[in-house]
Amino acid sequence: MADDTGLDFTDQINALELKYQQALKDLYKHLTPIQRLNIARHPNRPTVLDHILNITDKWVELHGDRAGYDDPAIVTGIGSIEGRSYMFIGHQKGRNTKENIMRNFGMPTPHGYRKALRMMKYADHHGFPIVTFVDTPGAFADLKSEELGQGEAIAYNLRTMFGLKVPIITIVTGEGGSGGALAIACANKLLMLENAAFYVASPEACAAILWKSSQAAPKAAEKLRITAQEHYKLKIADGIIPEPLGGAHADPLWSSLRIKDAIITQMEELARMSTEELLEHRRLKFRSMGLTGVKEGAEVAPERKRNMKLSELNAPKFADIESEIEDLKKTILEAKVPWDPLTSQKLEKLEDDLEQEMTKAFISMGLIEQIESLNLELAKSANPDQALNEGLKEKADKLLHEFKKKLSRPGAYLGLKQKLQKLEIVSKLIEMKEKNEKVKSELNRKLSSDVKAKMEFLNTAREKLSEGNEIDEKLVQEVEVAKEKLEEVLKAANLQLLGTKKREKLTNVDNEFREEMAKVNKEIKEEIEKVIEEKGLGRKIEELKEEAIRDSTSEKVKKLEAEVKEVISDALKNSPLKERLESLRSKRSGEVLEEGNVPVNNGRW
Repeated sequence: MADDTGLDFTDQINALELKYQQALKDLYKHLTPIQRLNIARHPNRPTVLDHILNITDKWVELHGDRAGYDDPAIVTGIGSIEGRSYMFIGHQKGRNTKENIMRNFGMPTPHGYRKALRMMKYADHHGFPIVTFVDTPGAFADLKSEELGQGEAIAYNLRTMFGLKVPIITIVTGEGGSGGALAIACANKLLMLENAAFYVASPEACAAILWKSSQAAPKAAEKLRITAQEHYKLKIADGIIPEPLGGAHADPLWSSLRIKDAIITQMEELARMSTEELLEHRRLKFRSMGLTGVKEGAEVAPERKRNMKLSELNAPKFADIESEIEDLKKTILEAKVPWDPLTSQKLEKLEDDLEQEMTKAFISMGLIEQIESLNLELAKSANPDQALNEGLKEKADKLLHEFKKKLSRPGAYLGLKQKLQKLEIVSKLIEMKEKNEKVKSELNRKLSSDVKAKMEFLNTAREKLSEGNEIDEKLVQEVEVAKEKLEEVLKAANLQLLGTKKREKLTNVDNEFREEMAKVNKEIKEEIEKVIEEKGLGRKIEELKEEAIRDSTSEKVKKLEAEVKEVISDALKNSPLKERLESLRSKRSGEVLEEGNVPVNNGRW
């Protein structure tokens, strides 16, 4: 091009290539755990057979478990490196869909693990060091594999590997999933490629279990500590084998040669050990896992805190909550002023308990870090008292939505829900008490002594009626006049009178009526519970409660409520209880109209 046009862009192209290489270098130096896992799963990543063929001078593949099966997801064979023979065992994936189906996507069945076990025993008998390659999402968990003893095959391999008298080296070349990987990885030395991953459950499965969505896989990958770097820090992996920039698939031969160097280096160390030292070395390696910062055999401090969801077994029972609410209600209503010391003390204790429950819930939900981050941003804000900016408001709203969603789960955070309910009831009582005191104060300020005297007169007349004393016609007329004047004064003070009625004498008829009504109500409640059980409405009612917690005004709530009411109404339509209830109501209304000519719910004075 330079010869044809006379323009030379060599320097610019070289500069762009250098810039590209630098950008690639920066990118691959700061990979997240989920990004490393995606590299480990790359379809062009070298397979076990690729590595074996690149590092061995001679190679013979061996097949079969001597029980009539040969699992293609596990490859085994004997190969030599620099004159030393090794037994190679590894998980084999495919490069395309056809190969992956043939290799079962690198997920072995029990036949594959039994084939691997046969080769391990063969190597132990002939004194061949064993090199295993791990690259599997996990053991194949279909029904047939379970019937054929998948768990037993893995367990048998684990037990046998700790008794093999030859050196064992394991290389994690891709992903190592759970027991399916560990079944050929109980080694003296565990090495991992730079972008390999080793986990007890895949991040997608973990996220689906803990966060009910596979979209939380990046977060799960970070929490699981699946990378080679994390395993090396935790002393699970004994070394990290470097990969070329861009991953092992960028230069498969270079990656294979790094694996070869690592195998030779580790074998030099293990070859110097006696049989007893090899067995003890392997045992101690696995015994030391998980003991970082903890001495084996030492007592674990009981006060050591762990971020786990607290058991709801010791949560206060509903009956206890009800009694506490009744106690607080009595204290508030009997207080002479809205804020007496006893009420304040109980309310402060309730708020402290609620704050502790909220903190525990935030920790259990995994939201504590986000809350601390939000508080830090608010503290850094120049004017924290002013309205939140859009970014902070969005974060706060998102955090609140997530908190409400997790809190709404049935059976979860019962202690917190009960305390929130108690605080809401108490707040309403205090608000009502304050309003009553305000009205009293306003009345005392506006009412004259003459009006107060008339109120005293009315109270006296009421007491006489309640005691069953007869009152003459003159007193009745005076009461009516006093009531009219009192109404005029209240209207002048911009206070609305809800209504009046004549007090009825408390007779045996009233007591009988209340007892009968209580009995009917109890029977109605039992009948409704019976209908709910017979019609299978329990699940629908639970769904209604959950939806009501999320949004009590939604269309779904109204629809569910209408459906439940319709089923219960239809079931009770022909019930004799309905006739009894109507009979009682009409009887009571007739008695009231006959005695006072005023309905029961007409008001009070």
